[in-house]
Amino acid sequence: MAEVTTDLDELMAELSSLADPRARKVNERHGDDHGVNLSQLRAIAKRLKTQHELAGELWGTDDTAARLLALLICRPKAYEADQLDAMLREARAPKVHDWLINYVVKKSPHAETLRVAWLADSNPVVASAGWALTSERVIKKPDGLDLAGLLDTIETSMADAPDRLQWAMNHCLAQVGIEHSALRPRALEIGERLGVLKDYPTSPGCTSPYAPIWITEMVRRRDA
Repeated sequence: MAEVTTDLDELMAELSSLADPRARKVNERHGDDHGVNLSQLRAIAKRLKTQHELAGELWGTDDTAARLLALLICRPKAYEADQLDAMLREARAPKVHDWLINYVVKKSPHAETLRVAWLADSNPVVASAGWALTSERVIKKPDGLDLAGLLDTIETSMADAPDRLQWAMNHCLAQVGIEHSALRPRALEIGERLGVLKDYPTSPGCTSPYAPIWITEMVRRRDA
């Protein structure tokens, strides 16, 4: 069995050797400055298993591929709320931002505290994280959420929101419509009137992120 590499310099060299300039060029179109295949990155994480201290060292490099690897081998519940807040604000690349939310913050005991704080943040990227966590609650734990109030905010703010924030708010709009039948007509009406992502290019076989289409298709599949 091969020895597990835990030396930071060796890991950084390994990540560098796996970088593909063509993949980096594609990723850069989405704001992600790395060229490491994500399947290869996951294979390294599987080899390393959980190594929280090493994850901290990888994060500290400010290298996108290293930070993605860090998020795969860290211990989510070991972070304090202020650490996660700082990490979110340091997460330059969209993929790092998304993995931090989905693989770490959602598993943290501080997720709800951060959700509330981030929703009210003036930084639109930080606020988008709050909306992502809110979508998670809409689906899994809606009790206590003011769903009608969320729709009010989406109705007044989504059309003019910056891209990442707009995307996250639109996701929340769709999930309210999908999961809560009493609010579905209003969610559909808001989506139709605002027209956000109506013309978003969608590959064959994929569902459009345009909320009215998304809601209708997901409900159809569930009820089929």
